[in-house]
Amino acid sequence: MVRFNPKARLDTSRIRDVGRRGGSAGAGRSAGSGARRPVPGGVAVGGVGAVVVAVLLYVVLQAIGGDGDTDSGPLSATRVSDAQQGTDRYAGCETGADANESHDCARVAVENSLTDYWADALGASFRPIDALVTFTGQVATACGTATSAVGPFYCPADESIYLDTTFFDEVLERELGGPDGDFVEWYVLAHEYGHHISNLIGDMARVRDQQTGPQSLGVRLELQADCFAGAWTANADGSTDAAGEPLFAEPVSAEEVQLAQDAAAAVGDDAIQRRTQGQVTEESWTHGSSEQRARWFQEGYRTGSPESCDTFDVPRV
Repeated sequence: MVRFNPKARLDTSRIRDVGRRGGSAGAGRSAGSGARRPVPGGVAVGGVGAVVVAVLLYVVLQAIGGDGDTDSGPLSATRVSDAQQGTDRYAGCETGADANESHDCARVAVENSLTDYWADALGASFRPIDALVTFTGQVATACGTATSAVGPFYCPADESIYLDTTFFDEVLERELGGPDGDFVEWYVLAHEYGHHISNLIGDMARVRDQQTGPQSLGVRLELQADCFAGAWTANADGSTDAAGEPLFAEPVSAEEVQLAQDAAAAVGDDAIQRRTQGQVTEESWTHGSSEQRARWFQEGYRTGSPESCDTFDVPRV
């Protein structure tokens, strides 16, 4: 198990929880043209709510017309004050010692580590995510309203990550047969943060169509996020708090790296299709195969460098 440095100070300024108040969550940016850009993303499959992890929502379409199931639309400037309100779920998360005792506080520590790592990696071009929002049931974002069925996702319009914390037990483990362990969630958060990095460096804008398949632009975007997650994993123990105190007490273990690879494989398009429909249809892939996802995570981890994650300019991914 990854242990955090008890002396490290945690920053909860970008973390909020909105509990079951579907339609009240968000992050301090209103919807703009980015919410209307059709970016392929994760979709529910098999009619059972099983979801591909790490998604740029198809709810960009909901931002245009809504989904017909709720009156909670995308955030607007007049709802920013509502978006800032939440529960006190993370109020007790102050130090690395708290992260060692509480899974919620560990989530804060991981977000802090991702922010510090990418600030160093990107330099002046970096800005952190606006928020990591945890919810249950339903949430309103600048990309539109999303339910738990969507799974964890990044919304480029408000530059925030949204996470239903029941996903890992109820969907990833039970429905998709994925592994169980704390680092499974940390891999997912690192993948979603990877989407934010793709957004910042302009690679997300290269996905201009909704084509699918193992070599599609949408799949290349997802594999880049897996690779970025691997690069962070290799460097996580070097991340620090605002005062320069290490956030991690030790490097990520080989067992945890394997957990991340197993999780990546569990949410490969082929693995999900076999489990939910009994056959594989490559032309419909949106995230990549189990082999592709695990391989690109390993590429980022092996090199420890985001520069190895240029999935857009290689002939085949």
